[in-house]
Amino acid sequence: MRLLLDTHIWLWTLIDPSKLKPRVSEAISDPSSELWLSPLSVWETLVLCEKRRLSLEPDARTWLDCQMATALFRDAPVTWPVAIESRRVAVVHEDPVDRFLAATARVYDLTLVTADERLLRAPGYAVLANR
Repeated sequence: MRLLLDTHIWLWTLIDPSKLKPRVSEAISDPSSELWLSPLSVWETLVLCEKRRLSLEPDARTWLDCQMATALFRDAPVTWPVAIESRRVAVVHEDPVDRFLAATARVYDLTLVTADERLLRAPGYAVLANR
């Protein structure tokens, strides 16, 4: 499977895998799966740390640098087609990161792994639900 991890799924994979349902954990750990990550998930992680909703040790930048250096994730670039698609996706709210993740899944033909009900209900792209 070609899996695009939502920000929380990526963080849970690295910090608290117990939050992943067995089906999701198996898909992520399957050697045949391609794991993709949007740069917006990295950005969103930094924002969460700045707002003190997440704490990473020793600090967010060092933690992210370490993760990126050892990552087995493919980069899901934010391109012009992704930006255009972000305004076409039928996500029922205006969270820009969610819109870009949904658009990225559509443009790159990826399965979005998420626990976000709003993203799970939106049509037009494949999802793997963590529920």
